[in-house]
Amino acid sequence: MDILQRPLVVRVAQWSTYFALLVLMLGAYTRLSDAGLGCPDWPGCYGQLDVPESTEELKRAGEAFPDQPVEAEKAWKEMLHRYFAGTLGLLILSLAILSWRRRAVPGQRLLLPAGLLLLVCFQALLGMWTVTLLVQPAVVTAHLLGGMFTTALLWWYALRQGDLFHTAEALPPMWLMRRAAVGGLLLVVMQIALGGWTSTNYAALACIDFPGCYPGNRWPAMDFNAAFIIFSELGVNYEGGRLNADARTAIHMVHRLGAVLLLLYLGGLAGGLMRSDSPLLRGIGKLLLLVLWIQLGLGVSNVLFSLPLWVAVAHNGVAALLLLTLVTVNHLLNREIEEALP
Repeated sequence: MDILQRPLVVRVAQWSTYFALLVLMLGAYTRLSDAGLGCPDWPGCYGQLDVPESTEELKRAGEAFPDQPVEAEKAWKEMLHRYFAGTLGLLILSLAILSWRRRAVPGQRLLLPAGLLLLVCFQALLGMWTVTLLVQPAVVTAHLLGGMFTTALLWWYALRQGDLFHTAEALPPMWLMRRAAVGGLLLVVMQIALGGWTSTNYAALACIDFPGCYPGNRWPAMDFNAAFIIFSELGVNYEGGRLNADARTAIHMVHRLGAVLLLLYLGGLAGGLMRSDSPLLRGIGKLLLLVLWIQLGLGVSNVLFSLPLWVAVAHNGVAALLLLTLVTVNHLLNREIEEALP
């Protein structure tokens, strides 16, 4: 079915997914360029809806925030992310309204768009707490996960409501593959959480070599006790990180081990899909393997080339694509179960 022939609610869900991916990339760019505190307040910036630029505006900003001088470049990065995130919120609101207006249409989903609306409101709160709690790692990681969940649920809604892979093809019974796909989805979510924890604790460069951590030292000293303390002290500025080197190394190495586990597991899942009798599943299996290897290459490049900004941002974006691929795999393999869901 051509995209223009699909119901408006499905088209809004599709374009909202693409826009959510853009917001994710902008959020990663803001965080990785150390602009997360470019504006010390929320939702505005130094008490206004754009960045202070005139002499009078800069004077008022200095009086209101004497300890945080205006850095226009960082502030604009932060505000652009907020503008785009706000636009995404409006798209999701329109999706919920359109879904409600179609409530009499057989098969129209209502619970999922309502849940998305609640999720994006919670995302706004996490965005506020990211600033007011001074980029506390647990909050920033939760904000990243919330963005990933928002994108994945938008895509799932489009898949369910629009039947984007419309086909008369009856998929063969694949009991084991269905459960493997669910396991793969959970592993991807866990690895994204570990990646967020690595980034927000500034542990991406705790190791500078690959496959070992340091030249001649494959398994250095690590402090696991300090590495995974979720609830940190309040009122402390976490920009730049506050963990000791051994704790950061522990976080980095756990993320690496998770990547190895994910490579083996999803590689096996992709191989099983490519051996299917279904051309659709074989194609999805090839796509999964391609995205997986791209993500692995970006992760290794982050280490070997000292975290280039564009590579780190791409690593976040491809993680989202990997998540969407797993959502698609689960949708295709579990359509009968999905039909029973509201």
